[in-house]
Amino acid sequence: MSIQWDSLPKVHQAIAKSGLSQADQERLIRLIEILSFSDREQDSDDALDVHAFLSTFQQQARELDTLRHLSSKLTASLDLKMVLKAVAGEAMRLIQNAKNVNIFLYDAEADRLDFGLAMDENGTHNQPFSQPRPNGLTFTVAHKRQIVTVENMSASPLFQNAPETWKGSIIGIPLTIGEKVVGVMNISRSITGNFSDSELRLLNLLAEQAAIAISNARLHTLLNRQAYTDPITGLPNRRALDEHLESEIQQARRTLRNFAVIMMDLDHFKEINDTYGHYVGDQILRATFNYLAQHLRSTDFLSRFGGDELTLVLSDVDLSAAVSVCKKVNEAFSDYHVQLPDGKRTKIGISGGIAVYPLHGRTARDLLRAADEALYRAKRSTRGTFVVAQPLTDNHSTMYGPTS
Repeated sequence: MSIQWDSLPKVHQAIAKSGLSQADQERLIRLIEILSFSDREQDSDDALDVHAFLSTFQQQARELDTLRHLSSKLTASLDLKMVLKAVAGEAMRLIQNAKNVNIFLYDAEADRLDFGLAMDENGTHNQPFSQPRPNGLTFTVAHKRQIVTVENMSASPLFQNAPETWKGSIIGIPLTIGEKVVGVMNISRSITGNFSDSELRLLNLLAEQAAIAISNARLHTLLNRQAYTDPITGLPNRRALDEHLESEIQQARRTLRNFAVIMMDLDHFKEINDTYGHYVGDQILRATFNYLAQHLRSTDFLSRFGGDELTLVLSDVDLSAAVSVCKKVNEAFSDYHVQLPDGKRTKIGISGGIAVYPLHGRTARDLLRAADEALYRAKRSTRGTFVVAQPLTDNHSTMYGPTS
């Protein structure tokens, strides 16, 4: 295929009006001139359709630009919500007449779709526009691992018994890495009809980049969770506690409010560990710590400090409120028993030390030290009790236990 020599000025004019960048225009002109010189002697009937050539080049340039843009935008963050928001935003941008986007994360082992993010022209939403149905579009895409296009929702078996307001067309796109589906993205339009080849190519580019970005973000979330989680109990670990305490101190300084730090450990746990071994000890720790967590508020922060020691952080409480919480913990453990491998049942108690910001300390280190010293006095005096730390300018402590 050749380009007629006398048509080159028209080609230059068309390229100048194409909207391409200056660099792309220069590259295209050089390419066309090379083609024209190499093929000048060919029959004119085989002349290249300049406008078709230019249109194809523009489309390919747009797809390359889109790929560069997606790669840059979707790798800018490892936060899953930010990644999903970027993916949905790009989908709304790429498809004309787009009405909304739903993204679901897929767990193949459980065959479960978890909501990721929804977006329409008004912005993002924290709940899906509709829940996936077993025989609906989203599960069909996940199971078949291929794009499913519905030109008219009102006439599709996939949308039987759907609300009358569900009109227009929709496309479901699997987000895959190799053979693994990590998610499904649905994009609906206000108009009926098929999606163009150009739109399908762009959506495929988006889906490939989105799958990688989502997979990386989920891995980052998992690793981050593991870094802040005690592997035996599933509770936040010491690292998580340290960061949480710093956050509490900053908030307390801003709001001039109190918070409490309570150090606790299990009574007579060492004897169980020594008699039955660490495996049994770990099981008892997990069960006991989870039992304690069930008796706390959702806003309370319970972490494993080390061994059989726990740290409880109570936000926005004064000393009397902290003491009240500790009395409830004592009540919960008043008749708590665990089953041992040899069939015996033994009682597990709990003791603790209470420190309140800023009465007993103004730094995380001082609060932990004050609470730990109060715990030591409780263990030495009467097990199964909670002792309030000594104020910074005082030398006495108060004990709270089952009989207080």
